[in-house]
Amino acid sequence: MGKKRPILGITIGDPAGIGPEITLKALQEKEFYDAAKPIVIGSIPVLERMKERTGSWLQFHRVRHAAEGVYTYGTVDVLDLDNIQIDGLRMGEVQATCGQAAYEYIRKATELALKGEIDAVVTAPINKEALKAAGVPYIGHTEMLADLTNAKQEMTMFSVENVKIFFLTRHLPLMEACRRMRDSDFVLNGIRRSYASLCQLTGGTPKLAVAGLNPHSGEGGLLGTEEMDAIHPAVKRAQAEGKDVIGPIPADSVFHFARKGQYDAVLSLYHDQGHIAAKMIDFEKTVSITLGLPILRTSVDHGTAFDIAGHNLASPVSMMEAIRAAVAYADRYQTV
Repeated sequence: MGKKRPILGITIGDPAGIGPEITLKALQEKEFYDAAKPIVIGSIPVLERMKERTGSWLQFHRVRHAAEGVYTYGTVDVLDLDNIQIDGLRMGEVQATCGQAAYEYIRKATELALKGEIDAVVTAPINKEALKAAGVPYIGHTEMLADLTNAKQEMTMFSVENVKIFFLTRHLPLMEACRRMRDSDFVLNGIRRSYASLCQLTGGTPKLAVAGLNPHSGEGGLLGTEEMDAIHPAVKRAQAEGKDVIGPIPADSVFHFARKGQYDAVLSLYHDQGHIAAKMIDFEKTVSITLGLPILRTSVDHGTAFDIAGHNLASPVSMMEAIRAAVAYADRYQTV
């Protein structure tokens, strides 16, 4: 008996961005119907327009809920929320209607996942300016999903090749992120959450490296004291709890050593520290996974690319990797 195919709810993101295009292109690959049951949450008219522009041969099947899906290669099951007027849609532009629609796709996918009607959520990119224009009170997917699921311990993890990167902070001004690194309890909480997620994903006893904040991890206080005052004490406390954690390791080398297999994952301290490392390894194949939620969510790690939206230039590679990650983790995911 073959492995059960998980049902994946794929949101198309901002309708004016590349989300609909990369979703359509990814679902032209038969492997995703062999391994999963994809259902797209979005707009059939938007997908029809993209079908014309890309020359896709896929057909669309409108459903009201996941149980109505046919899940057959060549036919894309779509839960159409009917929230976009296609005649007024301007590709590649910030529009409040698109921000609102993108939020509604995510909200619906989350609702289905919480009810157990789908096994994981895969998200295409949303646009922060469009969300703001629509009055949606979230800066990104992670904050949105945490609120929609009442989660308090969510963590973002990037996966690219053999490297996994957690983030202690993400959508904060750099000065504020650095200020938080002075709080050893805050750092320890991030280590605990990252380690718990890593144990779940690896199924073993993993090794987690904590990145340093300052050049050379502070050089014994000569280049900053955050490592001495807060980060290293947090690592020592985590070790005392039995966790295989090391650090702080200078950020200019920790990701290199992780790629060589010395660590199972790295805890990055702020947004660009981890993003730059992941995207230098492989920009297109980097996948974002939100952990610590009662649902599994994987995502592309790029934006709406308004400059090329609607021109059949977008690569579906990151979406394909996000779908593969959802398939890989769906059968063993539970709240951490």
